[in-house]
Amino acid sequence: MSRWIDVRKNLRSFRFAAEGILALFRFENNAKIHLLAALAVVVAGIWLRLDRVEWALVLTQMGLVLAAEAFNTALEKLADVVSPEHHPMIKAVKDLSAGAVLLVVIVAVVVGILIFGTKLIKMMNWSEWF
Repeated sequence: MSRWIDVRKNLRSFRFAAEGILALFRFENNAKIHLLAALAVVVAGIWLRLDRVEWALVLTQMGLVLAAEAFNTALEKLADVVSPEHHPMIKAVKDLSAGAVLLVVIVAVVVGILIFGTKLIKMMNWSEWF
């Protein structure tokens, strides 16, 4: 009997995805740094009492940074298998992928400054200065 949704197959897919996430944070130094930064942002967000929309923006940025790092890692590993020796095109692919992560991080930092900076200015009564 054919089922529209194969539950076991979907559960297996989730397990493989979870293994990928665990491997990312277990073996990739940059992912560990991003995860530490994300944890610090969560602590700061709790301390500064972010509202629902601010949390949505901050968590979206964190997810984008972590996902970009995962894509970058996957591309780098694939590139290393395709061409273990130095190749200028593989270098270009790796540089573009790393650059994409940097772009996402820059935007996340700007969003963080807008949200956390505003909260800190209000908290420190520096409003009249800005």
